[in-house]
Amino acid sequence: MKGPAKRSASLVRETAETKIELSVTLDGTGASEINTGVGFFDHMLTLFAKHSLMDLKVLCKGDTYVDAHHSVEDVGICLGKALAQALGDRAGICRYGSALLPMDETLIQTAADISGRGGLYWDVDIPALSVGNFDTELGQEFFEALCREAGITLHVRKICGTNSHHILEGCFKSAARTLRQAVSIDPALGGAVPSTKGVL
Repeated sequence: MKGPAKRSASLVRETAETKIELSVTLDGTGASEINTGVGFFDHMLTLFAKHSLMDLKVLCKGDTYVDAHHSVEDVGICLGKALAQALGDRAGICRYGSALLPMDETLIQTAADISGRGGLYWDVDIPALSVGNFDTELGQEFFEALCREAGITLHVRKICGTNSHHILEGCFKSAARTLRQAVSIDPALGGAVPSTKGVL
């Protein structure tokens, strides 16, 4: 008997600023191979894979001698494109997901709709300008690129928190848990697209 189709995608994207090889498997175990040249970002992507249960490979060579902006944004673009490809026509998915995630003193709330209408709604105040060599504003840049390319509406809100590392880590973990729910297959749908329009 033939099993269900594997929901995965891979791509290569090269510009004057970055060269990225990326692959993602939605129904994975959280395994990852990450090397972006930005240590803190590697940490965030590793835990994103672990908590989403997506298998993720990201190899990025970027102009980090300038700063990490191009690498972080372009990885977001690539991951968004790969997610859209792996989701296909989005038939049978739960579509919605949400999480309320504590990270010590920090509490982050996220909610997602795989609607086909990409948009990030970010309400996250981060006290420090950088964590290591990672500009904290790049967290928003990453998720904006991902949501735009994947056609995902994502709300991210900081309820409380003072440690910038914890805040960003909470955002990535909470978003991962949220997307884990949203991309999962709902057996009750019987393979139908979860929309009255019949298409997402």
